[in-house]
Amino acid sequence: MLCSKLKGERSKSPAPSCISMKSDQSMEPPLKFKAEGPSDLHSISYDIISMRSWSALVSSLSSETSNLRELHLTVKTLDLSRNELGHSGLKSLCAVLENPHCKVETLRLCGCGVSDEGCAALTSALKSNPSHLRQLYLSDNKIGDSGVKSLSAVLENPLCKLEILGLRGCGVSDEGCAALTSALRSNPSHLRKLNLFDNKIGDSGKKLLSALKDEHCKRLELIV
Repeated sequence: MLCSKLKGERSKSPAPSCISMKSDQSMEPPLKFKAEGPSDLHSISYDIISMRSWSALVSSLSSETSNLRELHLTVKTLDLSRNELGHSGLKSLCAVLENPHCKVETLRLCGCGVSDEGCAALTSALKSNPSHLRQLYLSDNKIGDSGVKSLSAVLENPLCKLEILGLRGCGVSDEGCAALTSALRSNPSHLRKLNLFDNKIGDSGKKLLSALKDEHCKRLELIV
C-alpha cells in the first residue's frame, strides 16, 4: 500500500489508483510519502502545491534509494496544472522525466508558467526518455514558436509515441505550425489529437495543417 501522510491526518485508508492532494504551506512538516508495500498508485494531481511539497514529490519520484523506489515505476499520470513551477521546479521535473525508470504516460502542465526556455528543457528531458509519454498538455503557457520548435524535435523522433498534444493558447504562429507539420511528416503514425485553439495561426499555418491531415495524418483530430 502506498499512502500520502499529512500532519493532522485523521485516519489511514488504502491508496487509490488516483490521488489528488492539496498542500497547505503552514503545515509542518511538509508533505511526505511512505511506502508500505507494492504500489498501485497510478495518478498524482496537485492543487496549490508548495515548493517544499513539490521537492518531496520529486525526490520520491526520482530516488533509487528512497523507500518509495516503486513510485516512479507505477505513476502513469502527473497533473501539476495551475501551479507556478518556476525554473527550479521545472528543472526538477525534467530530472524525473529523463530518468529511464520514469513511466509517466500523461503529463499535464497547463498554466504552469512554462516559457520557451522551460519548454526547451522539458523537450530535452523527453528526448532522453521518449517512449513512455502518450499525452502532453501544455495549454496556457507562453512557449511561442521557439518552444514549439523544441517540441517538434521530439515529435520527429521515431521513438516518440505521443498521441495527444495540447497547445491551446500557447502563442503559436504560422512559423510554429511549419515546424510541427515538418516533424509530423517525419513521424506521422502516433499523434491522433493536436489542439492548437486560441493561437496566432494565420491562413498559411492553417493550410500547412490541413495539407498534413490530408496527406500524412488522416486519423489526426486537429483543433485550430
